[in-house]
Amino acid sequence: MSEADERREHEDPEAQPPPDLAESLRDIGGTAKASLGAAADSARAFRSLLAADLSLARSAMGRALTFAGVAVVFGASAWLFLMATLVALLRSFGMSWLAAMLIAAGLSLAVTVYAGLRAAHYFEHTRLQATRRQLARLGIGELADLMPTADSPESARAAAKDLRHDAERLKQHGNGIDITPP
Repeated sequence: MSEADERREHEDPEAQPPPDLAESLRDIGGTAKASLGAAADSARAFRSLLAADLSLARSAMGRALTFAGVAVVFGASAWLFLMATLVALLRSFGMSWLAAMLIAAGLSLAVTVYAGLRAAHYFEHTRLQATRRQLARLGIGELADLMPTADSPESARAAAKDLRHDAERLKQHGNGIDITPP
């Protein structure tokens, strides 16, 4: 460290002259331009990332649907072979054709009902219930007038549960148009 730097450190800060106003404004302007440039670069990078991600998702969706179709076809054919084997096995035990076919059909029907109920259960998750409740608490969406506000101590979940049981209130609020409660 030089002697001049040491002297400046030991001098009283109030004794130093304040920076020039024009220089300070240039520094602020330069910092603002750099910040704006960084924000623009970030936005461009995010846009590129989003475009690449959407492109990947679009490509993956087509492939996923193709393989899901193949899985359905082979799964159905495997199920048919399994049921045919079950019928043949039941026939070998001396059961009539009608009884063997009814047992295979009953098993298929039971699996179908179970799968349908599970599918309905999982489709409930596609309604984005928690998100819709929170948006309604913030005053956004068709349920905003029917849900407690963000500063209310009332539970949004309890209010939504009450709304599900009060379908008439939903119809009156929506001018006769059905509103799906969260």
